[in-house]
Amino acid sequence: MKLATVRNGTRDGELVLVSADLAKAVRAADAVAGLATMQQLLDDWDSFVLPAERIAAELDTVSEGAPSRLPVFDFAPARAMAPLPRAYQWADGSAYLNHVELARKARGATIPKSFATDPLMYQGGSDTLLGPHDPVELVDEAWGLDLEGEIAVILGDVPMGVSAAAAIDYVRLIVLVNDVSLRNLIPGEIAKGFGFFHGKPSSAFSPVAVTPDEFGPAWRDGRVHLPLRAYVNGELLGEPDAGRDMTFSFADLIAHAAKTRRLSAGAILGSGTVSNRGEGGGPGLPVGQGGVGYTCLAEVRMVETLLHGAPQTPFLKTGDHVRLEMLDADGQSIFGAIDQRIVPHKA
Repeated sequence: MKLATVRNGTRDGELVLVSADLAKAVRAADAVAGLATMQQLLDDWDSFVLPAERIAAELDTVSEGAPSRLPVFDFAPARAMAPLPRAYQWADGSAYLNHVELARKARGATIPKSFATDPLMYQGGSDTLLGPHDPVELVDEAWGLDLEGEIAVILGDVPMGVSAAAAIDYVRLIVLVNDVSLRNLIPGEIAKGFGFFHGKPSSAFSPVAVTPDEFGPAWRDGRVHLPLRAYVNGELLGEPDAGRDMTFSFADLIAHAAKTRRLSAGAILGSGTVSNRGEGGGPGLPVGQGGVGYTCLAEVRMVETLLHGAPQTPFLKTGDHVRLEMLDADGQSIFGAIDQRIVPHKA
């Protein structure tokens, strides 16, 4: 089942069911009695999920040309908000240790052994999540604006102390994320010893959220085994496989997040930057040199520092364009694309 939240003049938008090919949609309120928003679905999943799935299946036949009793309309990703425009929680892990290792190597540091067994995670802002076509507003190019291509899961109610073996059952939906980062603000915040704040502005999310069953065999062991494509100004920056080199699965990340607290339905948990090692175990190569490339510019700059002694690629600037997308085995877009322009902030 595929779901989206579209603009209707309210903060939380309205929930729509979307056909598998992302062509058609129907308002949830027109199809399932009492269901109007994504958060309502997540809060009362067991009551709503079966009737919603039946409507989604009917919608797929409409997309294929069958007549419908439903008030179906063309789905327009540009109208989409984030699936949860404001969420009770946004927690982001760093499950791809290749990314962490590169960051430390670039500044001459080693990675602690505990990083291989104890996930990194921070609690980000979740009150203003961006839609897939919302612009990224930039106050100062000196802050070092970057994209970060990630996968995230949206959860049901998770009990405190859940085991990794049981945790995966609480995944309700999967989304793509652009975890927007201001790289040059982050070192100063880390030095304070109290985590990110200014360096992590509002993140952007894919037009569509997808139930795990839609992935078939690509969703296994708590990972999405498909490439995540990242573009900057129309050029492919990278297409690393999101299932490869993911040290901690989503099951591991959920169990880590729920170690000392319950997680409420609608909590969003990110994977961290999708990143693959090179064939020899070292830094991966750019796409132009036969590698799978990268999903963030910081990683490009880390590799350049290791190879050439200094970064050569600039961070994003006003007027730049970024795009994140994942295709299935048949080349069909799964989530639709995160497609954003960088614009100057206007007070």
